Amino acid sequence: MENLGSTLSLAYCIPFAGMLLSIAVCPLINSTWWEKFKGIVVVFWSLLFFIPFAIGNGFGTAINHLLEVLLGDYISFIVLLFGLFCVAGNICIKGSLVGTPKVNVILLLIGTLLSSWIGTTGASMLMIRPVIRANQWRRRKVHTMVFFIFLVSNIGGCLTPVGDPPLLMGFMHGVPFAWSFHLLPVLLLNVILLLVLYYFIDRKAYKKDLAEGRNPEEAKTDESIRIEGAHNLIFLFFIVVAVILSGTLGNIHEIFQKGIIIDGTVTLSFATILEMILILLCAFLSFHTTGKEIREANKFSWESIKEVAILFIGIFITMIPALLILSARGNELGITQNWQMFWATGALSSFLDNTPTYLVFFETAISLHATTELIGTVAIPATMLMAISCGAVFMGANTYIGNAPNFMIKSIAEENNIKMPSFFGYMLWSLCCLIPVFLIDTLIFFL
Repeated sequence: MENLGSTLSLAYCIPFAGMLLSIAVCPLINSTWWEKFKGIVVVFWSLLFFIPFAIGNGFGTAINHLLEVLLGDYISFIVLLFGLFCVAGNICIKGSLVGTPKVNVILLLIGTLLSSWIGTTGASMLMIRPVIRANQWRRRKVHTMVFFIFLVSNIGGCLTPVGDPPLLMGFMHGVPFAWSFHLLPVLLLNVILLLVLYYFIDRKAYKKDLAEGRNPEEAKTDESIRIEGAHNLIFLFFIVVAVILSGTLGNIHEIFQKGIIIDGTVTLSFATILEMILILLCAFLSFHTTGKEIREANKFSWESIKEVAILFIGIFITMIPALLILSARGNELGITQNWQMFWATGALSSFLDNTPTYLVFFETAISLHATTELIGTVAIPATMLMAISCGAVFMGANTYIGNAPNFMIKSIAEENNIKMPSFFGYMLWSLCCLIPVFLIDTLIFFL
């Protein structure tokens, strides 16, 4: 893989750029056409990558890399999202929640705190519908969805390996499970800054809603806050256990390190296969033990997970050359300082899969620094590992494609008649709100 990446032309990355531009531009030009033909667009860019890649590097090599990314990355990725989406869709939080600025701040904070323990996807799927219901009476609520993505779908997942896949990758490579608690000061600073900023934005929007005659009293009910389908929290817990087991079974017995072999390496291990079986079993049991009235109350539909599955298979396929080149030439980037690691990991994680991006800079940091400082079994400076971890987790919030929950939240919000920003419109939000916070992180923690 590394040898191929060292000689691969950057021209092979053009379909990946085309895929991203299609996601960004096509809905702006003709959203109806995009909804109808996005699958064809994905096939077009995938073939535009695969055919020249096969001609230039051999059909066998191309098939190997395609199978590797589909079996080793995409299938486990989409199975986890599917499982969490199904189980969370069978949990309905009801009651008199009225979307005032204070209530919205509390809901965002709860979701952020949950993210590290049930994953950013799990917390996002669990909390997004209560947030939408609480703000149904509001006209101005797009900013709430945007900050939900910032905090719940990304930044909140930095405290444990369960929170976000890059940290799970670190755990699998020898970083202790509890080491991520070192990121708590950075998390607290970012959450405080963003929630304060959100509060002032929402308070201004709230006053405008009131001035236009919107009445929060009409949204109040006599219902006490309660959870319907609460037994699904057990299935949510077992999905988290399955993820942890996948990262630890290989250390328990070597049989779990074996599996489906592509090009001489294990692409889909028995540990991952067991994880997917457990996740799918949880999803199956969740659906068959929960009444459809709960899903109806959640306005549950398959559209958002279908959209993520379609778009991300194109992203995973077309980004193959970008990851090959990054893996082979990462050491040539001249990135040696903590702040450089933070921004380089973050910038690439905004557009590429943040898990292999994390791993590339993780390995680069180990090779650059001969240190006696051990983190578990890993010889790497603690501050540099903090920079890489924060970059990979936090900056997934910079774009809709930076982290899978981002797109799912966008899709669910739009299903509930919330007009979300375009791809570039969302990036404007992240540039104005997130980048200043990340600059503060740099000055305080990584210089």
